[in-house]
Amino acid sequence: MMDFKKLGIFAGGVLFGTAGIKLLSSRDAKKAYTHTTAAVLRAKECVMSTATNIKENAEDILADAKEINDQRTAEENNFIEDSSEKADE
Repeated sequence: MMDFKKLGIFAGGVLFGTAGIKLLSSRDAKKAYTHTTAAVLRAKECVMSTATNIKENAEDILADAKEINDQRTAEENNFIEDSSEKADE
């Protein structure tokens, strides 16, 4: 009795697996895979575009921050030089 139950479960699994393979390889399934892949590629392009924009903005921010620091350093150096000249007088 137990062997027939195991055999039935095995046969059902084989049948289900065979039907599943047929279903997954059907024309409609391939069409769905194609549309899904196309959607993923569009999403990838959107993400890459957004990442590029973020990178460009970060580079601009970094360049502006370096310029601000350079100006500040120059102003501090001018202040120190002016203070030294006034102290000498």
